[in-house]
Amino acid sequence: MQKDIVTKSLIEELAVCLVTHLLKIPVVPDSIEWLDTEQHRIEGRRADMVVRMQSDEQHAPVLLHLEIQNNNHPQMPLRMLRYYTDIRLRWPQESLRQYLIYTGREKLTMPAGLPEFNYRYELIDMRTIDCALLLGEDTPDALVLAILCDFKGRSAKDIVSYIIKRLYQLTHERDATFRRYLHMLELLSENRDLQDTVKETEQMLTDFNIENLPSFQIAMEKGRELERRRSAKKLIGQLDDQHIAELFEMTPQEVAALH
Repeated sequence: MQKDIVTKSLIEELAVCLVTHLLKIPVVPDSIEWLDTEQHRIEGRRADMVVRMQSDEQHAPVLLHLEIQNNNHPQMPLRMLRYYTDIRLRWPQESLRQYLIYTGREKLTMPAGLPEFNYRYELIDMRTIDCALLLGEDTPDALVLAILCDFKGRSAKDIVSYIIKRLYQLTHERDATFRRYLHMLELLSENRDLQDTVKETEQMLTDFNIENLPSFQIAMEKGRELERRRSAKKLIGQLDDQHIAELFEMTPQEVAALH
């Protein structure tokens, strides 16, 4: 139970990254409003996260319900249905989208709804998502969430090492921020039995100057390349491809691939 609470607290901090990069919902910046959903019956019950937000896909705000689950709970579909009715009764005029995000280490066995009621919700299994998707976003939030994903046969030690070095590169000028993300990584790594790997990597970085490691230099170069490509992509449609290529020292083929 305590682990569920810890994971949910962390995921709440990383919610915007989760919505944008995993659920693929285009959120209007600064439009997220956290809502209180506590219901008092015989026992208190509160959905993990319910937010009102503006999506680029819809003109009207939409309610987004995210439920985080660390284990295969047999009653989860019924709980999701109860959350659905609670939320809809409180905000009957608003559109609602529900997502159950499974972060546990065991194989997912929970269904994505109740067929007898024709009721369904989106079910996201973090264990099946390619970690490259989040590593490629190259933000601290995405890097931390990547620890929960599928490494696709890649070395766990290499992935963890890359995550920590890249976190350091992105945040080391704000030491408190780096330490906060490192703490998040440590806690989430327990869901994948990677806490020892994280600790070993941290110790290695303590014993050596991280900025002098060849692998750190490679991470820095990758980071600069990702930022260069991201900046170039933002200008597509505003400038012609030739101009973008000259501005970012790219080949026409590289620019074309960004379309």
